[in-house]
Amino acid sequence: MRILVVEDDPAIAETVRRVLLAEGWVVETVADGLDGREEAATGGYDAVVLDIMLPGLSGYEVVRGLRADGVWTPILMLTAKDGEYDQADAFDLGADDYLTKPFSPVVLVARLRAIVRRSAPERPTVLSAGTLTLDPAAHVAHRGDAELALTRREFALLEFLMRNKGTAVTKAQIVESVWDVNYAGDENVVEVYISYLRKRIDAPFGCASIVTVRGVGYRLDG
Repeated sequence: MRILVVEDDPAIAETVRRVLLAEGWVVETVADGLDGREEAATGGYDAVVLDIMLPGLSGYEVVRGLRADGVWTPILMLTAKDGEYDQADAFDLGADDYLTKPFSPVVLVARLRAIVRRSAPERPTVLSAGTLTLDPAAHVAHRGDAELALTRREFALLEFLMRNKGTAVTKAQIVESVWDVNYAGDENVVEVYISYLRKRIDAPFGCASIVTVRGVGYRLDG
């Protein structure tokens, strides 16, 4: 799944990011309400984790604006405000769930899975490229009828490639989305994981869906 985290506390944002990355999900973070609303409206996310007390626009204003614009991406409010009226306001404005800080990582992940699952009838749930399919919510991928055994990082990489099917993406774009914008390691780690992924999804089936685009990066063909 692809999750947007809107949180201005760097420590909390990093904690949430690590928890979600550990699930094999693709995570983007922004630190203020204005950027959060813009990114949520245009980024194609499966869910948004949204603080209430934010610079620029409050979380309430972000929810109100997104719903007014017809953006129905599931939103989980993650906030220190624990009053019943705070929660009622969030739900009245269009939030899908509400979790107070400090929070349990296990509960956060479970709540996100639940709100994405509830929204499934209103959005495409399965990505496809030829005989390759990937269900972000169920965290399963298949080549035809065969289920693919993927690590969390391999799954996240495949999801990113499938969301950008037919488009050449650079190593930098892959690292930023599948690893992290703050990743300081060698970008050649992408080559290693592309090799792993080819051995999982292509080689056993006589396919060559991941194409190396010389001078650019990689492209997943359908």
